[in-house]
Amino acid sequence: MNTSSTAAWTTFLWVLCLVALLATACGKQATATAAQRPSAVEVGVITVTWAAVPLTHELQGRTAAYRVAEVRARVNGIVLKRLFSEGSEVKANQPLFQIDPAPYQAALDSARASLARAAATREFARLQAARYEKLIAENVVSDQDYRNVIASHKTSEADVGSGRAAVELASINLGYTVVRSPVAGKIGRASVTEGAYVQQGQATLLATVQQLDPIYVDLTQSGDELLRLRRQLESGQLLSAAPGEAAVTVLFDDGSEYPRKGRLQFSDVTVDQSTGSVVLRAIVPNPERNLLPGMFVRARLEEGVTPQAILVPQVGLTRDPSGRAIALVVNAQKKVEMRQVKTDRAAGNSWVVTDGLGSGDQVIVEGMQKVRPGSEVVAVAVAEKSTQSAH
Repeated sequence: MNTSSTAAWTTFLWVLCLVALLATACGKQATATAAQRPSAVEVGVITVTWAAVPLTHELQGRTAAYRVAEVRARVNGIVLKRLFSEGSEVKANQPLFQIDPAPYQAALDSARASLARAAATREFARLQAARYEKLIAENVVSDQDYRNVIASHKTSEADVGSGRAAVELASINLGYTVVRSPVAGKIGRASVTEGAYVQQGQATLLATVQQLDPIYVDLTQSGDELLRLRRQLESGQLLSAAPGEAAVTVLFDDGSEYPRKGRLQFSDVTVDQSTGSVVLRAIVPNPERNLLPGMFVRARLEEGVTPQAILVPQVGLTRDPSGRAIALVVNAQKKVEMRQVKTDRAAGNSWVVTDGLGSGDQVIVEGMQKVRPGSEVVAVAVAEKSTQSAH
């Protein structure tokens, strides 16, 4: 091999090495560039739509008996017997106490005897009046004697009427010696014992009967809130949940729901000057007696229906420094977009959004802390994401 061939071969090898070095450098640069380019973050989204949303409002309340009857003495006397078990259910007109009837039985017998005497006197006066009627026609007796006999007959008629009233009064008083329940319900403890002297004049309290099925739940609501609700119903912003009434769900302190729904019966016509609130009264079925008078409960009141609103989980909204509600939305370019929205109230675990979102918008509810406006993301439906995680 001559010198020129050797030089050419050496040059070829140097060119080949240079090409290899350049290729390696370009590969490393491309790899570094790819490593520096951020990958799209996966976020969980929900797709919202406009819909009619029922609106509810929770109020504090207290239960009250449907009826409260104070059983009191209507005659004077000694209590002989208590005829019920304390804390039991009693029926209307059921005997509860027996007051000594002896003096009232004697009074009734005396009144009956007086009535019999008056009836005999009336019969005598009637016969005498009939006889004098014939004698006056024959001019045997004077007109004055005839008039006296007629007056005596009418007086005897009045005495009979008075005697009947006395018998009726004595019979009523005798009946009052058996004290009966005015209503059906649950009776509490007895306020008197056997041997106690009770009086009609002081209307001695003997016991109290409360009707617990159904039962009242008295709620308090702001007068301004009630006025706003009525205006929204009148303007059509809200649709009535039910004609003429609203459904009520009772909630216990532990958050559990009472299984039977009630209904709103009325709202008070007076605003409390000290609190600015009005009283709403609901009536709730209570056949198992799980609700007792005086219990503090919460009640979920179905106020109406918003014809056009969007429900967004509370985790899907945040607040900016000025307190405005903010939602992060994935737009058509798969990038995060910040939206300012308008909320009306909370509905369960969601916010009722009335402005700022549209039907079909994808609102981020998972992974919000990993993105910011303008970030490119991969949107995955929350239900689908949960299914994949389960697998």
